[in-house]
Amino acid sequence: MTTTLPARKHPSALAPARATAVAAAMTAAMTAAMAVTFSLAVAAPAGAAEPAKTSAIPPKTTATTAAKPVRNSADILATAPAADWRDVDPDNLLVMTLPRGQVFIELASRFAPAHVDNIRALARGGYYDGLAIVRVQDNFVTQWGDPDADDEDTGMKGKARPFPAGAKPHLPAEFSIPLKGVPMTVLPDVDGWAPRAGQVDGFPAAADPKSGRAWLAHCYGTVGAGRGNAADSSTGAELYAVIGHAPRGLDLNITVVGRVLKGMEWLSSLPRGTAAMGFYDKPEQRLAIERVALASALPADQRPALQVLRTDTPTWQELLNARRHRGGWFLHSPGYTDLCSAAVPVRLKPADGPAADVKLNPPRSPETRR
Repeated sequence: MTTTLPARKHPSALAPARATAVAAAMTAAMTAAMAVTFSLAVAAPAGAAEPAKTSAIPPKTTATTAAKPVRNSADILATAPAADWRDVDPDNLLVMTLPRGQVFIELASRFAPAHVDNIRALARGGYYDGLAIVRVQDNFVTQWGDPDADDEDTGMKGKARPFPAGAKPHLPAEFSIPLKGVPMTVLPDVDGWAPRAGQVDGFPAAADPKSGRAWLAHCYGTVGAGRGNAADSSTGAELYAVIGHAPRGLDLNITVVGRVLKGMEWLSSLPRGTAAMGFYDKPEQRLAIERVALASALPADQRPALQVLRTDTPTWQELLNARRHRGGWFLHSPGYTDLCSAAVPVRLKPADGPAADVKLNPPRSPETRR
């Protein structure tokens, strides 16, 4: 089975010494302290060739000096203009059906076009249907794929499911893309992992103007393609979602293919694996995947109509400021936010006419599934 880290390839475990080194490095990376500076929000215009670089560190503010926002986050979102929301492209929306509910994943075609095309082909060919969640590591990731695939490190051959027509067995690594032309809404708040951080198409992203590269960041809900020891060993056949503290040390080491928009509760609440790195060591522990499909392949009346808040809007800037400068119950206001706590909101698209009590693909009971 491929893991999210260099721990296993589709699928394989690292040699013990390397696995120990990787685990130690990741522990250090996940506990590294971030430099904090307090600032006001400045967004780059949508479609800009490259976000403007600030020439000076914004002045610090504190809970006592910063003006408290007039409105809280809920009020800001409730009154956001319809134009401030974008529809999620159904051809970029992956719907994973589990026994207890559905998980909705938006694919990041700008950052990983080859992997996204392959995932689309795998989904259209029914590849993921009947596979399983094979790993749930506490405060880290939930991972799914083919439990019967070959073991890269031991050399044991499994009975891997063949790829459907159109899916490729080998892809290039897609860790980063050229920064030029990327419409990033830059966060002025200091990021300890990259010279620049912000949102691109609603995804958490980072960049380095010196190298001219941009990449997607590992925040809660980020979805990546598991790989083995070789950088170009991921195909999208095995995927993972971050369910814990943001493991930003994985950035630029694994191809990120998207983020979970809805349904994280069905991934984060699963029993933790008891084998090394959170793998399930017994087949009966695995959770079967009923189906994975592109929303565009579903009948029109079954397609989830999701919307993501645009980050090139005053609404987004007001929302960020409300997160920096807390009021009400808060006795201390941090005056700061960071990339992974500044998650871009998602909602069900309002229906035309009187609003109905709509639930987004509610989980079905065992009786109704029969």
